[in-house]
Amino acid sequence: MGSSVTPPSPFYDPSRELASLVDDYQRSADVGVLLDRLKALAKRTAPDLLKSACQPYRDLPEVVIPLYERIVADVPDDAQSIVVLANAYWLTGRGPDYVEKLANRAKQIDPANRGAWHLWALAESDLRRRVDRWLAVTKQFPADQLARAALADNATSLANDEEDPVALKLAIATYEGLLAESTHTAQRMALEQSLAALRKWKD
Repeated sequence: MGSSVTPPSPFYDPSRELASLVDDYQRSADVGVLLDRLKALAKRTAPDLLKSACQPYRDLPEVVIPLYERIVADVPDDAQSIVVLANAYWLTGRGPDYVEKLANRAKQIDPANRGAWHLWALAESDLRRRVDRWLAVTKQFPADQLARAALADNATSLANDEEDPVALKLAIATYEGLLAESTHTAQRMALEQSLAALRKWKD
């Protein structure tokens, strides 16, 4: 008779095993071995347990990618997991096409997921279209200061690169809005400096 594989206990916690795999990887720096072991772990572990175990390693894309590829395959309508995977792809330079495809998918599943919108904007390589995307993000999430800062920064770049007066006006208006809301001295000083420089361009 062939040997059988015993399924994991319903009380199985993969956190300890994952920690051991990561420790081995950090000692050996062997990415290939790590990926093989992570794929094996992901294959036999429920998505919710994988997500919990992976939490301490969210800043290690080489750990996140193989685990979340499995999670997304098993739970294709989990928008946040798609965003986590897309972000890991972005951090490793997998390419804007991969990131944009996943970000669009997550946006369609959950239009309220800001991470999906941010990655969708970041993935646009053309500066003018990227400004348009960040503008769309700020309209979707008016209180999102990070998106508004990205909009202002990209509009500033567009105004500088193409001497675009509309982009310059947008950058100034967006920075002014951020300044009106800012309560931190260092942040206010940085915004005031940016505005002073932009107003000189305008003059």
